[in-house]
Amino acid sequence: MVSHDRTSQLVAIGLATVAGFTDAIGFLSLGGAFVSFMSGNSTSFAVAVGGDTGIQAAALLMLIILLFVLGVMAGTLIRHFEARFASAVILLFMAIVLTISLALYAYWPTSFAIALTAVAMGAANNVFVRKGEVSIGVTYMTGTLVKFAQLLAGRLLGYPVAHWLPYLGLWLGLVGGAILGTLCYRHFGFPSIVVSIVACLLFATAFRHGNGQTDLATTVK
Repeated sequence: MVSHDRTSQLVAIGLATVAGFTDAIGFLSLGGAFVSFMSGNSTSFAVAVGGDTGIQAAALLMLIILLFVLGVMAGTLIRHFEARFASAVILLFMAIVLTISLALYAYWPTSFAIALTAVAMGAANNVFVRKGEVSIGVTYMTGTLVKFAQLLAGRLLGYPVAHWLPYLGLWLGLVGGAILGTLCYRHFGFPSIVVSIVACLLFATAFRHGNGQTDLATTVK
């Protein structure tokens, strides 16, 4: 996170906001299953298998996990075959998947239509990648909070460590997005996902034209 320039950090916070927004809508639409938080889904799946929740709940959770994995794979393949503007293409792919999910929901309002959003959330984790590794995770915050706490403790001890503020910003972005998603869902339901679609298209444009012809995700401070 801190190795990226300020512009890339702000874009990452924006994408975390989109992830939180989308996850909140998915969570509310699916009655308690996440579309970007796979640790939570994995635990819920295990509880469903070992408890009395039922096979239907376990099947839905496993479907979402598999769709998320497919999304990560799709993002990885895009980055392999379209190296120069990979992040922009990934964001365009996300917008397309979310649009398909919304269109499918309009004609066939089922859990599967909503679960498709997990493909987009999986792909999102390939937007910021360096040397084959995710440099900024925008859909999961456990590692972000760990890094934030470590750097904050280091600052308190007087160590010359990187600043903790970008990590806090990333977490606040996801939380803020989830709050906005919840408010939108109250009034518009699952179709609120159109906000995520528009946001992905705007960020794709920013990546395509940012810093001349250079993908923002490859910019180093």
